[in-house]
Amino acid sequence: MNSFSRRNVLRAAGVSVGLPAFASLPVSKTSAQVVQGESAGASSTKAKRRMVCIGNMLGFYPDAFWPQQPAENLSSSSKRLSNGLIEHRQMRFGESSQSLAEIEDQLTVISGLDHGLKGGHFAIHAFLSGVRQIDAHTMPLANITLDQFAAQSISGQTRFPTLTIGSESGIHGGCQLSWTRSGTRVPPIPGPQQLFETLFVGTDPKQKQAAADRIGLQNSILDLVHGSAKEIEKQLDRQDQQKLDEYLTSVRDVEQRLALRRSWFDVPKPDAPFDQPKNRNLVEDLPLLYDLIVLALQTDSTRIATLEIGGDFNPNDLGIKGGYHALSHHGKRQENIDKLIAIERYQVEQFTRFIDKLANTNDEHGPLLDQTSVLFGSGMGNANSHTNSNLPLVMAGGGGKQGRWLAFDEQANDRPPLTNLYVSLLQDFGVETDSFATSTGTLRGWA
Repeated sequence: MNSFSRRNVLRAAGVSVGLPAFASLPVSKTSAQVVQGESAGASSTKAKRRMVCIGNMLGFYPDAFWPQQPAENLSSSSKRLSNGLIEHRQMRFGESSQSLAEIEDQLTVISGLDHGLKGGHFAIHAFLSGVRQIDAHTMPLANITLDQFAAQSISGQTRFPTLTIGSESGIHGGCQLSWTRSGTRVPPIPGPQQLFETLFVGTDPKQKQAAADRIGLQNSILDLVHGSAKEIEKQLDRQDQQKLDEYLTSVRDVEQRLALRRSWFDVPKPDAPFDQPKNRNLVEDLPLLYDLIVLALQTDSTRIATLEIGGDFNPNDLGIKGGYHALSHHGKRQENIDKLIAIERYQVEQFTRFIDKLANTNDEHGPLLDQTSVLFGSGMGNANSHTNSNLPLVMAGGGGKQGRWLAFDEQANDRPPLTNLYVSLLQDFGVETDSFATSTGTLRGWA
């Protein structure tokens, strides 16, 4: 097969990953490519831990989202845990977050934390990583996100290592909530129709054979990459040899994912609980997406899911005139603020319904909510001013200490980064790690 036809095959087969460019060699000698496949593997009988991360692309109007600030003197329900951190046990929720009062004993509100980033809309994709994509090359694991990092610890135990759900349209290219350790965006499942098909629609023999052929091709390409690497290794200087070693590590990860994916070919999917739905619009589809996530967790099809809200969320489908992005830049006009609050209230209500459903859905170990850490928030602190500070954060479930508000002082010198919360969540998930991205440890006050 000549190089031109091979490139055409790779482009048709999937996402291509090429050998990196080495300063020691001409570019033409590092042009072999591989196709990256999905993870999969065998099931596990161990106790399950689950994680769901929900991100809003445009944040929440702060005055209507945060609980009402208490008086300066700490009340009997408030406790200073450390310098710059107060725990409140009573909350009066804002106008948009009022429905959270229904599940108050199952959640923790966290204020005052962020990633220390700037960039407005160009930084919201760092919500689950703490690292902007433009800065990924400076980090050992690029801008890998919380969900993808956690998935590495349970590789092969579920059919889908993670489910990434979101729109392919919207600000700056649609859903960018989930990123791999190679700095690659995880393409989202765009709607309930596709998510249902992913979870419940079986694969006929012809499709299975086609998938097996694709994996066979991908393995052949990986062999080609290894062969090319051996040919050029002796010609590289020390710096380029290190770069090659890092690259081959990622190739080995691809090989492992292909092997795990193959093991799921003959494992039937669970029975569908209802007929396959059609995509309508994100406003109407949001409750169904949440319901399908619950089913995905209950059937152990996956233990990790992300959902990004934004993109094609159209206020007109709620009976609200105006564009969502435009309303988020309300310019302090009360008419626009009122519309924005109505949009955000609906989103929080659907989240509340989701948490309630997890609490009332059981598997063999009990309520799903007790086994699931759920993060709800945004990488945008205030869309009107394009700031990425004091990010809106709500944690629910997990079986841990809930029913509180952890209020960090934004001005404190020792204020922790948001990634410290992610270290705590990873440990709760069962990952043996004491660091993640820009973290300095676990989150004070969490345990």
